[in-house]
Amino acid sequence: MRALQLIGHVVLDFLATVGRVVLFAGVGLSHCVRPPFYLRNLGRQLIEIGYYSLPVVGLTAIFTGMVLALQSYTGFSRFSAEGAVANVVVVSITRELGPVLAGLMVAGRIGAAMAAEIGTMRVTEQIDALSTLSTNPMKFMVAPRLIAGVTMLPLLVVVADIIGVFGGYLVAVYKLGFNPANYLQNTFDALQTEDVVSGLVKAAVFGLIVTLMGCYHGYTSRGGAQGVGAATTNAVVSSAILILCFDYILTELFFSR
Repeated sequence: MRALQLIGHVVLDFLATVGRVVLFAGVGLSHCVRPPFYLRNLGRQLIEIGYYSLPVVGLTAIFTGMVLALQSYTGFSRFSAEGAVANVVVVSITRELGPVLAGLMVAGRIGAAMAAEIGTMRVTEQIDALSTLSTNPMKFMVAPRLIAGVTMLPLLVVVADIIGVFGGYLVAVYKLGFNPANYLQNTFDALQTEDVVSGLVKAAVFGLIVTLMGCYHGYTSRGGAQGVGAATTNAVVSSAILILCFDYILTELFFSR
């Protein structure tokens, strides 16, 4: 009975957490479309999430494209199908690797920063001070971050796709000896609108997940510095898990036949 009781507690705690996250997301998204809008906060978050995340996303994308081209060539050379390297690189990056890796990098950089910032404001009672000053904390802190995450991560993924394909091009042409014109032609022939659109939709969902988890864990943190540290860890871990889960769900929706 104790084992069953423990399992029941775990299940109930999980469902309660899911319910709290869903309610938090509903309130936060509702404030995204209702005035007043704090444009200065929104602009700061757009720069923080988009511009300052470009270096880490770009580096991740270019090395991913380079490794993907090298590994694809190694595998396809066994079957004399080296010409498919360009197809594999562009499809893999636009469909999966671009959105997923960009989401994970932004989760590690932005999700942790949001949880730490909002968590510090919670434990130092700055959020309570906002409420005392008749400023809704959800509208002032959470809504701009949600809008910025949904807006900027697709733009980051576009940049990541371009840089990743370029990294594959560099390895294929200057290391593996591919003809540049043929490689580019194969890349354009393999690229389809559906692949790019599915990647951008995934990026928007991942941006919402990253910012939502960072805001939620920071907003609900308790217990001083230790609570802020736990909130930061939980934000990154939960964002990564949800990104991978929703990646499968969205892939099933887009490409299941």
